[in-house]
Amino acid sequence: MRASVFLYPWDVVGDPDAPARIADLGVRQVTLAAAYHSTRALTPRHPARRIVTAEHAAVLYPPDEERWAGRALRPYPQAWVAADDPYAQAARALAAAGLQVHTWVVLAHNSRLGAEHPGTSVVNAYGDRYPWAPCIARPEVRAYLIDLAAEAAVRDGAGGTELESCGWYGFAHLHAHDKTTGVGLGDAAQYLMSLCFCSACRTGYTGQGLDADALAAAVRRALEPCWAGSGSAGADWEAVRELLGAGLADATLQWRGTVARTLQEDAVAAVRAAAEPGFQVLLHADPAPYRTGANTGVDPGHVLSVADGVVLPCTGADAAREAVLGPFAGREGVLAANFCVVTGMGGSPATLERDAAHAASLGANQLRLYHAGLASDPDLAAVAGALARLGR
Repeated sequence: MRASVFLYPWDVVGDPDAPARIADLGVRQVTLAAAYHSTRALTPRHPARRIVTAEHAAVLYPPDEERWAGRALRPYPQAWVAADDPYAQAARALAAAGLQVHTWVVLAHNSRLGAEHPGTSVVNAYGDRYPWAPCIARPEVRAYLIDLAAEAAVRDGAGGTELESCGWYGFAHLHAHDKTTGVGLGDAAQYLMSLCFCSACRTGYTGQGLDADALAAAVRRALEPCWAGSGSAGADWEAVRELLGAGLADATLQWRGTVARTLQEDAVAAVRAAAEPGFQVLLHADPAPYRTGANTGVDPGHVLSVADGVVLPCTGADAAREAVLGPFAGREGVLAANFCVVTGMGGSPATLERDAAHAASLGANQLRLYHAGLASDPDLAAVAGALARLGR
């Protein structure tokens, strides 16, 4: 079972020991960020620094000026790694250590885009904009994301890509100084808070036979018990239907599902058109179609008819793995079980061997380990030991 670790270019650029250290973990592949959102990240072993502040979503290579000339929506270049092409520099060093390199591309998660172009963002039922969440129903956003996918995924020497946030983003956001947990919201309420009411989505709801103003009012009414602290709702689609009403809920999911599926089809097609034959395309995904975020909700049968496979969140208890891997049982394609191996971020590298074996028993055929650049030395030692015992 192939194992790959996630890395940022800044984990490698300026640290000549990084490639060998990664290879010594026992992995064969690195999933290296080519386009990423804003973050503040530790570099605990880097010889020159300890913190990198990526101030905004950016590409970690020089964007193609000809591709983006005259376009309002275009990728932002990075300015926090002292290299002309941090991705390429890191990729070459990793390849020289015998590691295969695949790109890691974050799509519909970009706070700077929403700040500079407010009309591109998801708008909730209260009229609040989510600048971190581009609305994937908007034609200009879709065109930008599809071209970004093709450009960022197909970098020199890459054997494949993993597309993250290739679908709806919504209310939940790992934001600096976040203050949104005072009222607990279950998955159902999160879905309602993630419904978009921009002009494109209003038109989409009309196509489903809905009145957008009436739908927004229904969403606000459904959420009232949550704000009063008496109804955080459950964690499955039936809970959404109970909150909003089955007819309204199903109609919203029909619209949003069509938008997400067609974006995935178009993004994967664009990547494949730009790549050599055999280039692998995976999507970070969740088998619950109503979910939003980095692991976007998908229909298992559809996504595996489009992409070569999926990367699924498998950190946590057995039940969590069973919930995400179960719907993919018996299907052809790459099923990569993604485990956080950073103890300080809720990961459990000490149980990786057991957890990976459990994922394999459920059909997982690859491993993804998040994140080799952020993990402590003891965490990495635990990963190396687990992979050695697993024979990976």
